[in-house]
Amino acid sequence: MRRTASPFSLVLLGLGTFLLVLAPLFAWYVKPRAAVNPVDIDTTAVYTGRGSVFDLEKVETVPDQRITITQRVRGNVAESERSGNAVWDITTSVDTDKSLPAADPHDALSFTPHRWVLDRRTTKPVRCCDAKPRIEGEAYLKFPFDVQKRSYQWWDNTLRDTVVMRYRGTEKVQGYTGYRFTASVPPTRSGTRMVPGSLVGQPGRSQVLAEEWYSNHGVELVVDQRTGRVVYARTSPRQTLRAPGGQKDAAVLLDAEKGVAFTEETQKEAVRQAKRDSGRLELVGETLPIGSAVAGFVLAVIGGALVIRGRKITEDSDASGSPHPTLTR
Repeated sequence: MRRTASPFSLVLLGLGTFLLVLAPLFAWYVKPRAAVNPVDIDTTAVYTGRGSVFDLEKVETVPDQRITITQRVRGNVAESERSGNAVWDITTSVDTDKSLPAADPHDALSFTPHRWVLDRRTTKPVRCCDAKPRIEGEAYLKFPFDVQKRSYQWWDNTLRDTVVMRYRGTEKVQGYTGYRFTASVPPTRSGTRMVPGSLVGQPGRSQVLAEEWYSNHGVELVVDQRTGRVVYARTSPRQTLRAPGGQKDAAVLLDAEKGVAFTEETQKEAVRQAKRDSGRLELVGETLPIGSAVAGFVLAVIGGALVIRGRKITEDSDASGSPHPTLTR
């Protein structure tokens, strides 16, 4: 029995073939299962800036006040496991220095609790689990994975509608590069509120169902490309009251024309998490598939060459050896 190849060459060839098969599995199987939105999220983003706010004690709008927006997102793990989606409960409060720290969040200028249910892979909103309000669009607190250089429909929870976030190039936040998107919101009626008539220019009426109007001088977001995580956000909301059917603002509730933005601490934490999660996705989506493919190709070529060389040496040895004896009578 002839030995045509060494065990070492066969091991190299087998290992190379295995790595070549493994490479696409990392990219097409492992990465899609790693790129999912978490169910146990627990994060807090803080925005600060200055602007005008309505003082209930003075019953007038006071300019140049420090404004703090606090947004907390907590995952409801039990609901998420039942539905198969990510169920996030969100609270957003707007405060001045007077209401911070507040023993009761309802002491804030505004306090908004709501729920967002999203598909764990696509980030699209899902109708289930008592999600309120009816969130629409492609993105809300974060963008989908693998952000593209295009416009996105972003949900504005104050407007209760989507706005178009347009791609504006790249920008660095705390030394980390992300995609920059911007938008603005024209004055839009957003609801109604019962207020004293004097507040909207109708002193003869004790109570008036005033119109709430909302606009935004500008929204700016910087987003991590791989994960869709927002690493920087700035918003410039304006909320006013008008008399029923009025054409002009009668009272300004909030106007942050110069914007309120992520604090430095919030930026650093967002960048830290973006680097960590983006690195994991790069590892299973790019580094491991490419490394596996290159290593597999090299090992397969070397192993195959050794197998062919072993067979050739054996054949040459057989051809040049002693002649086979012949049978004679």
